[in-house]
Formats: sequence, C-alpha cells, structure tokens
Amino acid sequence: MGAGMATDIARGKPVVLSASGLCKTFYAGAIGQQVLRSLDIDIYAGDFTVIMGSSGAGKSTLLYALSGMDRPTSGKIVFDGSDISTMTSDQLAVFRRKNCGFVFQQNYLLEDMSIMDNVLACGLLVRGDRKRLVDDAKGMFAHFGLDEGIWSKFPAQVSGGEAQRAGIARALINQPKVVFADEPTGALNSASGKAVLDALTAVNRDGKSIVMVTHDLASARRGNRIIYLKDGAVCGERRLEPYDFEDKQRAETLQPFLEEMAW
Repeated sequence: MGAGMATDIARGKPVVLSASGLCKTFYAGAIGQQVLRSLDIDIYAGDFTVIMGSSGAGKSTLLYALSGMDRPTSGKIVFDGSDISTMTSDQLAVFRRKNCGFVFQQNYLLEDMSIMDNVLACGLLVRGDRKRLVDDAKGMFAHFGLDEGIWSKFPAQVSGGEAQRAGIARALINQPKVVFADEPTGALNSASGKAVLDALTAVNRDGKSIVMVTHDLASARRGNRIIYLKDGAVCGERRLEPYDFEDKQRAETLQPFLEEMAW
C-alpha cells in the first residue's frame, strides 16, 4: 500500500506495516540465492498475522526484513509511517527498541540476570522510569501466569515455558507497535507451547499487532490472518475470525486452505 497509515477499507483497520517490491538475495561468493522475490505485503493493526510455508520459503527472512533486523536487497518497508529501508544501522537499532518486540524459538534471556532484571534491562534502555517499569513487569507476569516466586530466579531455574513467557513480557515492556515471533513454541513441549500461545493470544486480544512465523498447525490456528509463502512470494492468504478458545473446528476450517497451498 505504500503508506504506513493507510487503511484496509474492507476491514476498517489501519496498515501499521507495509512492504513493497521486497527482494532478498543471499550470496556465497559469486553465487546468489534469491529468498524473497518482489514481495508485497501489508500488516494491519490489531491482527494476529501468521506466516506459513515450507522450509526455505522465506518465512524468517521476511520476518527479519519487516522488523528491521535484516536489510532487504531491494524494496521499501514503511513501518508506522517511517521508511525504515532508508535508515542507518544506528537509526534502525533505536527504532526497533521503541517499536518492535521479539519472541524467538530460544528465549535468549541473559543467564546471569534474574527473570525480572531481564525484562527491566530492555525497558531501561528506552523508558528509564524503573518504578513504572517494575509495575508494568509485575502486571504482565501476573497476566501470563508467572508467579512472584520466579521473578528473582535465573533463567536456568525456571521451565522452558516460563522462560518463554518471560520473554514475551520482555518483548512488551517498551509497548511496541508490533510483536514479531519466530517459531515461539518450536523448542517447547505441548503444555508449555500452549501456555505461550495463550499468552500471545491474550496480548493480541489486548489490541497488540502480532506477526508470527510457524510451521505448526496448533500455533497457526491462533491467527486471524494466515499468509502462505512459496518460493519467496505470497502464494495465498486466509482470513479467520479472532481466535475463540471454544472453537473446536478451527483447525478443520484452516486445513482446506493449507491443503490448497500444498502444505
């Protein structure tokens, strides 16, 4: 759409993030491999957008480009009205801290800092008000089912699911415009994975925009918009109603679309 505050008229949602003509080529010597191919995509405010596709389709590459973690070879990315494709590395670093939250397959918490301090450290870089940050962190911990007893523990002393939910709190501490999640349940068992998906669903219900890469059907069905990539381009998409915990048929609703995409 070319303008970060354009509106999706059919859905009445502003476009928080827009990419046009996005290309990414990785080189090994003189040999190049094109991973993204003139890709156009809009991300709407308040959506839980899921990006799917087979291995090598360009899912994570797209996520990193949209979030400013990696530069595309060519193309334009407008994020909340700012053209991030023209920013310097230093400008991008500041922009990401203020506007993006990240949840990865590994939690990447600092092992020598407590769960609470891991979250506060990210907030202090941007907001500085420690008392307000502590209050916000406590509220998110309670919201995500993280008991007070683990706040002072180190990452190695808590379960993988607890650490990942703490990672979501860390991603939210600076009140980002968009949360980017790359296979957030990939290293977790089913129970821990469900707890993490429940936390992300709660975040989205609070109005936060989420863009999540996954190959997992249980994770994908949490989204209300599923985008399927093939060979570095958007092959198709499916719109769903916002996730309902009581909807037992959601996976079956999504399955025909995925079969059509040859998932």
